[in-house]
Amino acid sequence: QVQLVESGGGLVQPGGSLRLSCAASGTIFSIRIMGWYRQAPGKERELVASIGSGGSTEYVDSVKGRFTIFRDNADNTVYLQMNRLKPEDTAVYYCHADLSDYSDSRFHDSWGQGTQVTVSS
Repeated sequence: QVQLVESGGGLVQPGGSLRLSCAASGTIFSIRIMGWYRQAPGKERELVASIGSGGSTEYVDSVKGRFTIFRDNADNTVYLQMNRLKPEDTAVYYCHADLSDYSDSRFHDSWGQGTQVTVSS
């Protein structure tokens, strides 16, 4: 069974930085895309950033220039470096992976449990 375990959330002041980590474990065959989504209270979940197995990246406009996503394919880990954080970045951040594993060889979505990021003075 595959698990995505996130870490690194917390409380930070505006202008500060945080780094989120997400490690995928289990009998994984292959991971195509890894990414981070977020959901703020009363809002829909949105894609923040994603990265393909070859390193291609995408970002939502609101975080471009402030957030950087990168991954370690050898360890099946994805990171989100968040700089110059703003109060509107406050949300629960979820790790996502498009992967195939022992229980289902077709590529499918896998999610972490979420980690809270709060930006406040």
